[in-house]
Amino acid sequence: MRFMPTPISGLYRVFGNVHRDERGSFERTWCREVFAAAGLNFSPWQTSLSCNDQSLTLRGLHYQAAPAAERKLVRCVAGRVFDVVVDLRQGSPTLLQHWAATLCAGQGNALFIPHGCAHGFLTLTDGAVVEYMMDSPHAPEHARGLRWDDPALNVWWPAEPRVISERDRTWPDHG
Repeated sequence: MRFMPTPISGLYRVFGNVHRDERGSFERTWCREVFAAAGLNFSPWQTSLSCNDQSLTLRGLHYQAAPAAERKLVRCVAGRVFDVVVDLRQGSPTLLQHWAATLCAGQGNALFIPHGCAHGFLTLTDGAVVEYMMDSPHAPEHARGLRWDDPALNVWWPAEPRVISERDRTWPDHG
Protein backbone atom coordinates (compact mmCIF):
# COMPACT_ATOMS: atom_id res chain seq x y z
CA MET A 1 0.00 0.00 0.00
CA ARG A 2 1.07 3.54 -0.74
CA PHE A 3 -0.08 6.64 1.14
CA MET A 4 -0.06 9.98 -0.66
CA PRO A 5 -0.75 13.12 1.40
CA THR A 6 -3.20 15.71 0.14
CA PRO A 7 -3.28 19.47 0.84
CA ILE A 8 -5.53 18.73 3.87
CA SER A 9 -3.40 17.55 6.79
CA GLY A 10 -4.17 13.96 7.77
CA LEU A 11 -6.14 13.22 4.58
CA TYR A 12 -4.39 10.59 2.48
CA ARG A 13 -4.98 8.92 -0.83
CA VAL A 14 -4.40 5.23 -0.28
CA PHE A 15 -3.37 2.96 -3.12
CA GLY A 16 -3.44 -0.80 -2.73
CA ASN A 17 -1.69 -3.34 -4.87
CA VAL A 18 -4.23 -5.05 -7.09
CA HIS A 19 -2.94 -8.45 -8.20
CA ARG A 20 -4.56 -9.83 -11.33
CA ASP A 21 -4.41 -13.21 -12.99
CA GLU A 22 -6.69 -15.50 -14.99
CA ARG A 23 -9.02 -15.88 -11.96
CA GLY A 24 -9.59 -12.16 -11.49
CA SER A 25 -8.00 -9.94 -8.87
CA PHE A 26 -6.94 -9.83 -5.23
CA GLU A 27 -6.26 -6.75 -3.11
CA ARG A 28 -5.54 -6.23 0.58
CA THR A 29 -7.73 -3.30 1.59
CA TRP A 30 -6.40 -2.73 5.12
CA CYS A 31 -3.46 -3.94 7.17
CA ARG A 32 -2.75 -2.71 10.71
CA GLU A 33 1.00 -3.18 10.26
CA VAL A 34 1.16 -1.24 6.99
CA PHE A 35 -0.95 1.62 8.36
CA ALA A 36 1.20 1.78 11.52
CA ALA A 37 4.38 1.88 9.41
CA ALA A 38 2.89 4.92 7.62
CA GLY A 39 2.29 6.60 11.00
CA LEU A 40 -1.46 5.94 10.99
CA ASN A 41 -2.63 4.16 14.12
CA PHE A 42 -6.00 3.12 12.70
CA SER A 43 -8.02 0.27 14.15
CA PRO A 44 -11.45 -0.09 12.55
CA TRP A 45 -14.37 -0.45 14.91
CA GLN A 46 -16.99 -1.13 12.25
CA THR A 47 -17.42 -1.46 8.50
CA SER A 48 -20.46 -0.31 6.52
CA LEU A 49 -21.57 -0.39 2.88
CA SER A 50 -23.50 2.35 1.12
CA CYS A 51 -25.34 0.81 -1.85
CA ASN A 52 -26.65 3.28 -4.41
CA ASP A 53 -29.01 2.22 -7.19
CA GLN A 54 -28.77 5.26 -9.47
CA SER A 55 -25.98 7.42 -10.82
CA LEU A 56 -25.94 11.00 -9.55
CA THR A 57 -27.04 9.97 -6.06
CA LEU A 58 -25.54 12.33 -3.49
CA ARG A 59 -24.76 11.36 0.11
CA GLY A 60 -23.27 13.89 2.50
CA LEU A 61 -21.64 15.98 3.65
CA HIS A 62 -21.57 14.02 6.96
CA TYR A 63 -19.41 13.93 10.07
CA GLN A 64 -19.58 12.90 13.71
CA ALA A 65 -19.05 15.64 16.30
CA ALA A 66 -16.83 15.15 19.37
CA PRO A 67 -16.65 13.09 21.46
CA ALA A 68 -17.73 10.62 18.74
CA ALA A 69 -15.51 11.99 15.95
CA GLU A 70 -14.30 9.23 13.66
CA ARG A 71 -11.58 8.58 11.16
CA LYS A 72 -12.62 6.68 8.04
CA LEU A 73 -11.07 4.59 5.32
CA VAL A 74 -13.41 4.95 2.34
CA ARG A 75 -13.28 3.05 -0.96
CA CYS A 76 -15.61 2.33 -3.86
CA VAL A 77 -16.12 -1.43 -4.23
CA ALA A 78 -18.54 -1.26 -7.18
CA GLY A 79 -18.85 1.46 -9.82
CA ARG A 80 -17.37 4.93 -9.49
CA VAL A 81 -17.94 7.93 -7.18
CA PHE A 82 -16.78 11.53 -6.88
CA ASP A 83 -15.69 11.76 -3.24
CA VAL A 84 -15.35 15.04 -1.30
CA VAL A 85 -13.73 15.81 2.07
CA VAL A 86 -14.15 19.18 3.84
CA ASP A 87 -11.84 20.26 6.69
CA LEU A 88 -13.89 21.49 9.68
CA ARG A 89 -11.07 21.54 12.26
CA GLN A 90 -10.82 24.81 14.16
CA GLY A 91 -7.30 26.22 13.86
CA SER A 92 -6.49 24.18 10.76
CA PRO A 93 -4.77 26.14 7.98
CA THR A 94 -7.20 24.47 5.55
CA LEU A 95 -10.38 25.15 7.57
CA LEU A 96 -13.44 25.01 5.24
CA GLN A 97 -11.30 23.91 2.30
CA HIS A 98 -12.17 20.74 0.45
CA TRP A 99 -10.38 18.10 -1.54
CA ALA A 100 -11.95 15.62 -3.96
CA ALA A 101 -11.02 12.46 -5.81
CA THR A 102 -12.74 9.93 -8.03
CA LEU A 103 -12.78 6.50 -6.42
CA CYS A 104 -13.19 3.52 -8.76
CA ALA A 105 -13.83 -0.13 -8.01
CA GLY A 106 -10.98 -2.37 -9.03
CA GLN A 107 -8.36 0.40 -9.07
CA GLY A 108 -7.24 -0.05 -5.47
CA ASN A 109 -7.74 3.59 -4.50
CA ALA A 110 -9.23 4.83 -1.22
CA LEU A 111 -9.22 7.86 1.07
CA PHE A 112 -8.14 7.92 4.70
CA ILE A 113 -10.14 10.74 6.31
CA PRO A 114 -9.02 12.30 9.63
CA HIS A 115 -11.15 13.36 12.59
CA GLY A 116 -12.89 16.70 12.12
CA CYS A 117 -13.62 16.41 8.41
CA ALA A 118 -16.98 16.12 6.66
CA HIS A 119 -17.34 13.56 3.89
CA GLY A 120 -19.74 13.04 1.00
CA PHE A 121 -19.90 11.59 -2.48
CA LEU A 122 -21.80 11.71 -5.75
CA THR A 123 -22.24 8.43 -7.61
CA LEU A 124 -21.02 8.50 -11.18
CA THR A 125 -22.45 5.07 -12.13
CA ASP A 126 -25.57 3.06 -11.39
CA GLY A 127 -25.00 0.47 -8.67
CA ALA A 128 -22.10 2.26 -6.95
CA VAL A 129 -21.16 0.75 -3.59
CA VAL A 130 -18.96 2.58 -1.08
CA GLU A 131 -17.29 0.80 1.84
CA TYR A 132 -16.54 2.71 5.04
CA MET A 133 -14.23 1.49 7.78
CA MET A 134 -14.61 3.69 10.90
CA ASP A 135 -12.52 3.74 14.06
CA SER A 136 -15.37 4.52 16.46
CA PRO A 137 -18.96 3.29 16.80
CA HIS A 138 -21.73 5.27 15.13
CA ALA A 139 -23.37 7.66 17.60
CA PRO A 140 -26.58 9.04 16.03
CA GLU A 141 -26.78 11.82 18.62
CA HIS A 142 -23.45 13.17 17.34
CA ALA A 143 -24.27 12.88 13.61
CA ARG A 144 -23.93 16.21 11.85
CA GLY A 145 -23.85 17.46 8.30
CA LEU A 146 -23.41 20.36 5.94
CA ARG A 147 -25.38 21.06 2.82
CA TRP A 148 -23.65 19.78 -0.32
CA ASP A 149 -24.11 23.14 -2.09
CA ASP A 150 -23.25 25.44 0.85
CA PRO A 151 -21.78 28.59 -0.77
CA ALA A 152 -19.20 28.96 2.05
CA LEU A 153 -17.65 25.63 1.03
CA ASN A 154 -17.60 26.28 -2.72
CA VAL A 155 -17.42 22.57 -3.59
CA TRP A 156 -17.38 21.85 -7.32
CA TRP A 157 -19.46 18.77 -8.13
CA PRO A 158 -19.23 17.21 -11.61
CA ALA A 159 -23.04 17.16 -11.98
CA GLU A 160 -26.26 18.18 -10.26
CA PRO A 161 -27.54 15.35 -8.03
CA ARG A 162 -30.71 13.55 -9.17
CA VAL A 163 -31.23 11.62 -5.93
CA ILE A 164 -30.63 13.20 -2.52
CA SER A 165 -32.28 12.58 0.85
CA GLU A 166 -34.40 15.23 2.52
CA ARG A 167 -31.90 15.34 5.40
CA ASP A 168 -28.93 15.94 3.07
CA ARG A 169 -30.87 18.53 1.06
CA THR A 170 -31.72 20.53 4.21
CA TRP A 171 -28.52 20.52 6.28
CA PRO A 172 -27.72 24.09 7.36
CA ASP A 173 -25.07 26.27 5.78
CA HIS A 174 -21.77 26.36 7.67
CA GLY A 175 -21.63 29.02 10.35
